[in-house]
Amino acid sequence: MTTVRTTTPATPPPRLPVRDKAAALGRGWGGVSPMLTRLAAERATGILVRERGTLHLADGKVVHAESPDAPGADVLLAAHGTLDADVWRQALAESVASTGSAGTGARRLTGAEAVHRAGRRLVAGGLLTAGALEMCRLTALYDAAYFALAPSSTPGRFRYGTEDGEDGPDEPAVEPREPDDTPGGPRPVPVADLERETLRRRDLLHHIWPDALPDEVPLAREHRPAPPLLPARRQAVLACVNGIRTASEIARELGRPAFHTLVDVRRLVAAGAVAPRPPVSLTEPLPGPPGAVPPVDSVDPHITLLKRLRDALEAL
Repeated sequence: MTTVRTTTPATPPPRLPVRDKAAALGRGWGGVSPMLTRLAAERATGILVRERGTLHLADGKVVHAESPDAPGADVLLAAHGTLDADVWRQALAESVASTGSAGTGARRLTGAEAVHRAGRRLVAGGLLTAGALEMCRLTALYDAAYFALAPSSTPGRFRYGTEDGEDGPDEPAVEPREPDDTPGGPRPVPVADLERETLRRRDLLHHIWPDALPDEVPLAREHRPAPPLLPARRQAVLACVNGIRTASEIARELGRPAFHTLVDVRRLVAAGAVAPRPPVSLTEPLPGPPGAVPPVDSVDPHITLLKRLRDALEAL
């Protein structure tokens, strides 16, 4: 029999590199968008287009965000009588018109610039306070950024410079009636703060209800023999649930931030008052022989609630 003698190496092998979680938390990056982190490091200016929204950057900081899933600042301002919707539209049209018509050499305003200048006009005209404008602007920015930074199936793309894809304007946009010291100017948001808040919101929703399906599909009420007692804010959301509206549509209907509505929706789902209803495909054949009427299941609501609790525990 042959024996093999092994010798212990004089020096142990090097340890595998471990990511410094404390440093990652300190700089606010948790893998939300590596492209956005890189653009912030290079202090880029332009528009980051993602699957569910866009982020407008200036010198590496976010100054504006848009998403079809989140209502804009104009909706939030007009929802509870703070500002008339027609007044906002007029200020927006005047801001765009103040840059000059085609052929004057002035470039077209980006969406962020148009919204910013419309707000400055309203503040300068005494129709809106600078504090109310900034609060609604930041609320809408963080709200839209949450959806814009959501995991996507397609890579994002960044357009440097103007919204038209140019590297930069040949001439600045004309702004004859709006001095630079007009109150209500936007304050840029650092990317680290935006990503940190996005991660916090994801964790909050996951803690309430781990399944994200209610965020995207139509919602329907669950008929229970003893409905839970709900605060007034959640009752307003429940009143808008009709089996057709999604959470984002309910947010626009109520004039509330979409993320806040997601919190209420997930709490309603956890309480068993609301359930997601994925849309039925009209192209898929129904089970059973042709012409047969699909059976109507009579399910005990208590069993349905227990199944949802089981699925939630398994997802943890």
